[in-house]
Amino acid sequence: MRLLALDTATESCSAALLLGDRLLAREAELARGHAERILPMIDELLGEAGMGLRDLDAIAFGSGPGSFTGVRLAASIVQGLAFGAGIGVVAISDLGALAQRAFDDDGSVTRALVCNDARMQEVYWACFERGSDGLTRGSSPERVGPPETVGLPPGWTDAAGIGRGFAAYPALRALAGVTVRGAWDRLLPRAIEVARLAVPELVAGRLLAPEAALPVYLRDDVAQPPP
Repeated sequence: MRLLALDTATESCSAALLLGDRLLAREAELARGHAERILPMIDELLGEAGMGLRDLDAIAFGSGPGSFTGVRLAASIVQGLAFGAGIGVVAISDLGALAQRAFDDDGSVTRALVCNDARMQEVYWACFERGSDGLTRGSSPERVGPPETVGLPPGWTDAAGIGRGFAAYPALRALAGVTVRGAWDRLLPRAIEVARLAVPELVAGRLLAPEAALPVYLRDDVAQPPP
């Protein structure tokens, strides 16, 4: 299996190359400049592995939600690379990738409430569970809204609080059943977890055509002029 993954949806700019059991990765936290860094990261990984884009089985990307510019950048790069190489694409939720990071970091975590800062006094959020295979399973729709709209699904009495939404809006820490430990409120999604979640999709042949690699914004009215 030869899978390239990239993510630019948040301050984290990252790329990963999965070659069977071998994983190569590059990442940097940036306030801006993702467009200038992501392609060199990809070139470095392919060069280290001694391969080209046409040697890949697929390309995966963090499709959002996240920065409007960031998710659009990832989608456009993946479309171009995949089309040129004649390979398919896997789109992975950045919220799901962040939940996977928590599940992989702490084996005791089986449920997660992921909240990423969406600016404009809002958060991107969703709930996830660890599947029997150790991979993230969505347990609620992905949403964007004010922190006071965030909550756990019915019947949930405990969940790990993950993501920088908890740092930006400390009131989220007071949600019943939610525990934010250590650096969980500083975590960002990465290409490593995007690659991990893309593997079952690639194995099952659930690949998108390059032109179908579209960003997920959730917030779709930011560019509308006032009435």
